[in-house]
Amino acid sequence: MTSYAPVGNVTISRDTSKPVSEAIKSSLRVDVPQNSTGYFGFANTGYNGVPVTNSTYNSSFWMMGEYSGMINLQLIGSHNGIVYADHNLTVHSTASKFLQFHTSFNSTRSHDGENEWHITFDGSKVAGNSLNFGYIQLFPPTFHGRENGLREDLATMLDKTNLTFLRFPGGNNLEGLQVETRWKWNTTIGPLVSRPGRESDWFYPNTDALGLDEYLWWCEDMKMSPVLAVWAGKSYGKIISGSELHPYVEDIMNELEYLLGDSNTTTLGKVRAENGRKKPWKIDYLEIGNEDDLTGGCDTYPNRFNQIYKAVHEKYPHMTIIASNGESSCLPSPVPKGVILDLHLYRKPDDFVDLFDQFDNQPRDQPVMVGEYGCRNTSSAKGTYWSFMQCSCSEAVYMMGMERNSDIVQMAAYAPMLEHFGYDTWSPTMYGFDSSPESITPSTSYFVQQMFASNKGNTVLPVNSSAEFGPLYWVATKEGTQYYVKLANYGPDEQNVTVKIPKTKSGKLEMLSASRYEGNKPYSVNVKPEHAEVEQGKGDYNVTMPPWAVAVLAVE
Repeated sequence: MTSYAPVGNVTISRDTSKPVSEAIKSSLRVDVPQNSTGYFGFANTGYNGVPVTNSTYNSSFWMMGEYSGMINLQLIGSHNGIVYADHNLTVHSTASKFLQFHTSFNSTRSHDGENEWHITFDGSKVAGNSLNFGYIQLFPPTFHGRENGLREDLATMLDKTNLTFLRFPGGNNLEGLQVETRWKWNTTIGPLVSRPGRESDWFYPNTDALGLDEYLWWCEDMKMSPVLAVWAGKSYGKIISGSELHPYVEDIMNELEYLLGDSNTTTLGKVRAENGRKKPWKIDYLEIGNEDDLTGGCDTYPNRFNQIYKAVHEKYPHMTIIASNGESSCLPSPVPKGVILDLHLYRKPDDFVDLFDQFDNQPRDQPVMVGEYGCRNTSSAKGTYWSFMQCSCSEAVYMMGMERNSDIVQMAAYAPMLEHFGYDTWSPTMYGFDSSPESITPSTSYFVQQMFASNKGNTVLPVNSSAEFGPLYWVATKEGTQYYVKLANYGPDEQNVTVKIPKTKSGKLEMLSASRYEGNKPYSVNVKPEHAEVEQGKGDYNVTMPPWAVAVLAVE
């Protein structure tokens, strides 16, 4: 009953005797007293409020009970009582089964996030009886207008980083607190009302409305390469290996048939087509498990990896396989050729800078990805805290080390991605939000990610320097006639740099800088990049790097 409340003199309760479907095993029962008149129903206060913008909302709900008449939908201020949207829908429902109803309506903008959503009905038609409701949805505009899609403003903020891949369904989200509560691909597809959801690894429920196909539509809409993670036998409660893993390997092969199988000739390919995707999805990367060097997975991972690798590689030899860790004792020996090792690093700022040369002397035939990394203020292990300039600068130094070694560092992803300010379970993140207008707050690390991803060549260039690395760090790349020089000043003193790029004349300089511990906090974006045009007829560019600064020089 979280976030639900009665509207008017009614009683609301969770009713397990009238499940909405086989998957959704209960519904919301609204009991109306005898001799009632007027409109009654229920309210939902969302996640610390409902975002109310000047836009068109889509709504749907399932309903059971004898009722023919008007349903009223409202978006209303919880404290000020202002009605931002007021919409009537005529329905005809019966007591024999649940029926789904859809509608859309326009709303005006609320100045804050303290809003709620009301669904009410004519109480005189139900007096002395009850109605049941289930799978109740309210959607603001979505990214690319997708039905059951991503919230448009949050997704647009992510799209602006120019990201190139998505690892899903996430890291810990894959594993499950128990084997039974792992992420199961086949319970996240098809009609939403047929998805049971589950308890997540972060102690809140997942509806799995963001399911396998939705992740892939997300990738397609943002032009990202999917990195599909598959469950490899490790939950937080139990680890399955040896012959007991065989059914789960078969489940992986079924998932791949669903994603890649022909829609006319394969059983599960036909199911995919029925779910709205006739053309097979394009999957080039598959990761086996998540962080199997942790939480007891190390000893059995080599065997579990080999079982899954053999099955997948034999049928899909084009697919690049990723191992879930980089610890030699937790990997098969030898690691099959072409397998990428996934490294996860969370460090203090100085420790990231110390890892600048981590990949300089690694074997050039072993590719890696840094699937999760981020600077953490480990003195504040719990609660919400925010990226600050020293932390983001240290990440930039580490990223330069990766870019200098991009022959073996195939991919890198800052993690986690985003958080709701009122429901944080991990900090820091790239950006945060809540239900209030214009709440999206990019961190200083968000801007570093955006700067680096938007300015990268396809060839790493040698740099002749009159100084050693530290406190200034750099990397140079090019693509065609475009040159990119990334710079980071990890220190308290200003640094003056002359960059010489022969046969160039002009370009742009993007600079992010602030005091050492300054960062962006909810609703306050004080630190963001500054942009300037640069022009130099002889190809000499003078760049003044303030303390704790990250810059990108891009010239033609």
